[in-house]
Amino acid sequence: MRKILVIGAGRSASSLIKYLLDKSEKENLFITIADLSEELAQQKTNNHKNARAIAFDIFNESQRYKEIQDADIVVSMLPAHLHIEVAKDCISFGKHMVTASYISKEMQALNETAKEKGIILMNEIGLDPGIDHMSAMKVLDEVRAKDGNILLFESFCGGLVAPESDNNLWNYKFTWNPRNVVLAGQGGAAKFIQEGTYKYIPYNKLFRRTEFLEVEGYGRFEAYANRDSLKYRSVYGLDDALTVYRGTIRRVGYSRAWDILVQLGMTDDSYTIEDSENMSYREFTNSFLPYHPTDTVEIKLRHVQKIDQDDIIWDKLLELDLFNSDKKVELKNATPAQILEKILSEKWTLESDDKDMIVMYHKFGYELNGDKHQIDSTMVCIGDDQINTAMAKTVGLPVAMATLRILNGEITTPGVQLPISKEVYNPILKELEEYGITFKEIEVPYLGYNPNNVSS
Repeated sequence: MRKILVIGAGRSASSLIKYLLDKSEKENLFITIADLSEELAQQKTNNHKNARAIAFDIFNESQRYKEIQDADIVVSMLPAHLHIEVAKDCISFGKHMVTASYISKEMQALNETAKEKGIILMNEIGLDPGIDHMSAMKVLDEVRAKDGNILLFESFCGGLVAPESDNNLWNYKFTWNPRNVVLAGQGGAAKFIQEGTYKYIPYNKLFRRTEFLEVEGYGRFEAYANRDSLKYRSVYGLDDALTVYRGTIRRVGYSRAWDILVQLGMTDDSYTIEDSENMSYREFTNSFLPYHPTDTVEIKLRHVQKIDQDDIIWDKLLELDLFNSDKKVELKNATPAQILEKILSEKWTLESDDKDMIVMYHKFGYELNGDKHQIDSTMVCIGDDQINTAMAKTVGLPVAMATLRILNGEITTPGVQLPISKEVYNPILKELEEYGITFKEIEVPYLGYNPNNVSS
């Protein structure tokens, strides 16, 4: 049998493993699921005869060498910074590797060696990055095939709560790593190009500069800019495009309320708070506010942030228990961001019967025969349950599909790869449709930069 080693059995691996197990009889596959927790790995096997679960320590070199040598292809679902050791081993032992994570500088440095040895190191083939690359390149290549000149490319993606499970004032619940949500946008100004002019948004202004999006059947959303929208400009062949912008999707109103937490300093991860474990949520909130001998914490916060008592933002803050004097932080030497993450996790964690939702939205503006055109492409995916979430499906399925195609010799280009070639994106996008991950493309009037579609 052909052997696939899957390293990492976390939430995003559920749909990936199920896909491979479902295909195992027809494709003659045997899947080893390796995780630090053997119990978790065992759960993901679903007692399938073509699967094996093992406790796996990525830092145990002898075990790592043995398992990678024994596999025909390796899937790494580890945290991003751990992929590199797996990749080096794969090159040493002549094995292909697939991962959903961004290409790091260390990974890119392996490109020439991988090419020389005929090894495929496929990266960024999850959701975002992944499905965004494939769906974007499909339309961009179609426009170029008819000699269209790309003027505008905007791309947005968000992990959200499904409408039927949307029952808080923020219209949001954690569908991915909560820490990444709390730290979103930090580490430098967001940068993009709009109508030929480079634009920069510092972190303290990021959540007040949003763009509105309308998705048929699902209503209105907003998006704030990603940190670096120009990263894929050359990769996508967009060096001459006037507008290139990538953003993160939320429901309308989320960003304005989140900005309050940013301005207070609650998302800061650069220092620790004294005696944090004994601090109440109310004391945590008060620690960011000026002293006043008589004013309450609530009055001080409204005054500092200029929030009216009847503003929906105030109701959103109240909903988070930020003024609760009974609840304790219970985290020692914690940063503000870590404390905020704990507070939010109590309110925004998906319940057992909740469903999540992925929304992706691309805008393509182009010129053809002197006329300007625009294509809007949207995809909405709703999870089935807490195991087969929309996030798990959209991250895991493309990884699994690419793995099988590499194993079958249908994807052959060696080196450190992105899923931006037809040999990768055409068959995978087509197969994703069988799993309900479908893009709806419509022609709309070309708008270019529309100042009426951007909030202040």
